[in-house]
Amino acid sequence: MSAVIHLQALGLTEYEARAYTALLALGRAVPARVARQAGIPRPKIYETLERLEGRGLAAKMGQNPLEYAPLSAREYLARARRSFDDRLGALDRDLSRLAPDPAPEAVYHLYGEAAIRSLCEDLVLNARRSLYMAGDTGYAAELEKLAPRGVELHRSSLTNLPPIAAEGQHAFLLTRDGEAALIAHFIAQDGVGEAHGVHTHNPVVIHLIEGYVNLASQQLTSQQRASE
Repeated sequence: MSAVIHLQALGLTEYEARAYTALLALGRAVPARVARQAGIPRPKIYETLERLEGRGLAAKMGQNPLEYAPLSAREYLARARRSFDDRLGALDRDLSRLAPDPAPEAVYHLYGEAAIRSLCEDLVLNARRSLYMAGDTGYAAELEKLAPRGVELHRSSLTNLPPIAAEGQHAFLLTRDGEAALIAHFIAQDGVGEAHGVHTHNPVVIHLIEGYVNLASQQLTSQQRASE
């Protein structure tokens, strides 16, 4: 059952996860019935239910007969989400102390198409306000599908503009929220060499890319009007 696997990922043991999902299905039951529903050996069910009670996931509902009832799944998920958010916040603070944000002028080199595509996806997924993309329209369309709802998108090809890639290479430009930029050079099919690029938070580079994308869009619009 997938729910059992996900509960284990959140820290429950297999028996705890199985007992909890059984309780959710039963609503309220004596330990023996929970054991049958969950496929847990009878000698293990009492300690398993006690651990669930200690975690706040189950509660005793009487003594004669002894019955258990589960905490609601919605309440458990809300509590797990708050705990996870708290841990992420603490981790963010700890990591910030260990490694301060890079200087805006820093430029990081990227090698290999997989590394470049992975960073492109991260930039798009984390966009909050705007994305500028220019280059391979097919790849830009793939990335656009990952963009969060409400993000302003600017896309264009790089035709009829000064070249920014060597022969046998295809350039791709991307900026996010005016805060981060990526310039990539993918190798053409059957080409020689390895895809490479740079990633930076330099505002000058970011504004240059945004201007380049806008210029490419204007050129395309002018061509379309001229052909009408």
